[in-house]
Amino acid sequence: QVQLMESGGGLVQPGGSLRLSCGASGIRFEKFNMAWYRQAPAEQREWVATLTREETTDYDDSVKGRFTISRDTAQNMVYLEMNRLVPEDTAIYYCHADHDDGYGFWGRGVQVIVSS
Repeated sequence: QVQLMESGGGLVQPGGSLRLSCGASGIRFEKFNMAWYRQAPAEQREWVATLTREETTDYDDSVKGRFTISRDTAQNMVYLEMNRLVPEDTAIYYCHADHDDGYGFWGRGVQVIVSS
């Protein structure tokens, strides 16, 4: 059974940093294209960052230069380093694993609140 679980969220002041983690049972992340999404209050879920199987990365313009997506194959973990956080980053953050065969898996989400 496949399960993805995010962790590392919480409350942080503007300008601060957080590192989100995504672990999984039932799959190996190196077989998937990994991504982070977020959903802010009263808004649609939006894509944040992607890490492909080939280890290329891409970021939404809103987080480019501030966020870094990475993978630790040995630990079967994917991370999202978030720096210089602003209130607009407040959202539920979701980990997603996307297989080239056309299926994928979602984590349950973790809350990030950026507020003074």
